[in-house]
Amino acid sequence: MLAALCIAALVVSGGPASASNDPVLERRVIGSSVEGRPLEAFRMGAKGGVVIVVVGVIHGNEAAGLQITDELLRMSAPRGVELWVIPTMNPDGTALDRRGNANQVDLNRNFPYAWAPMGKPGYWQFAGPKRASEPETKAIVKFMREIKPELGIWYHQDLNMISPGTGFEGKLREKYSQLTGIPIKRITGGTYTGVAATWQRSTLSGSGAFVVELGESLSKDSALVHAQAVHIVAMMVRDR
Repeated sequence: MLAALCIAALVVSGGPASASNDPVLERRVIGSSVEGRPLEAFRMGAKGGVVIVVVGVIHGNEAAGLQITDELLRMSAPRGVELWVIPTMNPDGTALDRRGNANQVDLNRNFPYAWAPMGKPGYWQFAGPKRASEPETKAIVKFMREIKPELGIWYHQDLNMISPGTGFEGKLREKYSQLTGIPIKRITGGTYTGVAATWQRSTLSGSGAFVVELGESLSKDSALVHAQAVHIVAMMVRDR
């Protein structure tokens, strides 16, 4: 499940892939975590295509998305799609198998759009001392503003659902649901401030984003189905 992180540790950031059959065309360190671990982004597909970004992990103890990013890193992007894969934006949390980063901040409550103070260190949804206080959040915000994705897909666990959407983005969510069997259901009952996908959708011009809540576990076959679904919705964005 952590194969993507192992790959990341073995490659040099930036520049073309060294092997001609490697579908990864660019590897970049886009920032570092509180404890100094690299945040890495992998480009699949030629520059100039429709830009799609996939984030496998934001909560460190919700790591099933790494299986999907592993599969994506083995697959060439569809023609006309510039696909960026970020296995984890919370490498400290991934290493520690805990929700927050090394500062105990819930990174999915730390983004600058509609941020609000929530809790303190030790609280499971601690939003941090201020908006975008964490180096991981700052790195993702800067990178997203640079690449200007038309769509972002963010993986979580383990509610096993995708919230309904409207317009074209709603159609993308419905297609993803049909392809993977993850049901469309409205997520309720939480306090959702400083959320990454909401920040992307609300502040990046022309950008859509949705969260895929995976189940408690994910088989290798299912991870491949999800990776293929990413390609299909990416082509829908390309072809609209």
